[in-house]
Amino acid sequence: MTNAPALLEEQAAASPSGPLLVVDELRTTIHTPRGDLRAVDGVSLTLDRGEMLGIVGESGSGKSVLGRTIMGLHTTGPTTTIQGRVAFDGLDIQQLEPARLRELWGDRIGMVFQDPMTALNPVKKIGVHLTETLRKHRGLSRAEARDRALELLAQVGIPDPRRRIGQFPHEMSGGMRQRVVIAMALANEPDLLIADEPTTALDVTVQRQILDLLDRLQDELGMAVILISHNLGVVAGRADRVAVMYAGRVVETAEAASLFRAPHHPYAEALLDAIPRLELPPHLRLDAIDGAPPNMLRPPPGCRFAPRCRYAQDDCVATMPTLAATPGVPDHRFACFHPVHLDAPEPAAPTADTAGGR
Repeated sequence: MTNAPALLEEQAAASPSGPLLVVDELRTTIHTPRGDLRAVDGVSLTLDRGEMLGIVGESGSGKSVLGRTIMGLHTTGPTTTIQGRVAFDGLDIQQLEPARLRELWGDRIGMVFQDPMTALNPVKKIGVHLTETLRKHRGLSRAEARDRALELLAQVGIPDPRRRIGQFPHEMSGGMRQRVVIAMALANEPDLLIADEPTTALDVTVQRQILDLLDRLQDELGMAVILISHNLGVVAGRADRVAVMYAGRVVETAEAASLFRAPHHPYAEALLDAIPRLELPPHLRLDAIDGAPPNMLRPPPGCRFAPRCRYAQDDCVATMPTLAATPGVPDHRFACFHPVHLDAPEPAAPTADTAGGR
């Protein structure tokens, strides 16, 4: 076993109190030939140790860019500008040198990408994917790394690990490949796992299996999880807290039970209304959100959801609302001048059987 690098010694000295992750006014701007695209525009959030935070929103809302920026995969350079602060256990991610950031990846922060086929090298066997990170971060011998890889494959529910470890990614199903990606992310038992759409392109049964697996591993390892999804049903009954993103901004954040019971932002309400429910008649047309997200090269000056919102008024178009606490529920915050369900907290939450919920 190699000696712990200087970064880990510095982390060991950090105080265990306080949030594991603090994101403060984070802005990720991508420079394109057509102009600057504000993919993440002023996001602030915290994550405690052992907590699961669900980040939800439509495609293009900035969820994945936020996750990659937290991870440190997006940094300031010729094509991207990062403003604000991401602090992981007291370390400023954007200020770390690349070599020290790589020490953090895999060892204390893991990431599950939404497309396992592109996350895996098609010409490397499954065993190589797993043993490389174990040998680099844990200093294991080749034999020790192989034994640990077999344990990981069994831990994530892959049958016959001794046969699977010698296969290539294309020889496995989509669900199996996603389990391998999860095993890679968890190989060094990180403190934080970022799961970016981990059930994309999987059938509902496999979705449920993957989400149950993440639940079990979170409990076993005591790690914090950021679960990114476009589907509120995926995070229902799993996340401790939920942040709803729209057009690069967080428009509502609350404990999961509070948000599902009474969403206050019209966008969060619309997302919930679009979820199928078992108690509804078959073939009933679901409520869709009219319109399309704004052009983030030239976002509107006021509330970015206003053009699609049935509650919008003149002040919504003119001024950008900021996150404000719900009266009597300080942990439930929303960015809306005309919130819904403040006096009628009775909308039905999505059922546990929809979209892979518990």
